[in-house]
Amino acid sequence: MSIRAKMCLEAVIPNTWGGFQAMFNCIYDDKIEEDRRFQKATPTGNALFVIDNPGAYGQLVIGKYYYFDISEAN
Repeated sequence: MSIRAKMCLEAVIPNTWGGFQAMFNCIYDDKIEEDRRFQKATPTGNALFVIDNPGAYGQLVIGKYYYFDISEAN
């Protein structure tokens, strides 16, 4: 089993205790063929990740799109 979602980073919010929350949403552009395919397969959704690794959240850029691959863990 394998599922792929395409999501846009909407916000990076600092936590009071440290680290950040990265908020992703499915946002698609009807003019982009790939987005039309994703919209049909995964039309809505969001994800929230709490990240406490500066090297990880330092790579994230608000407004950029990211793929999320979901596969079964053994």
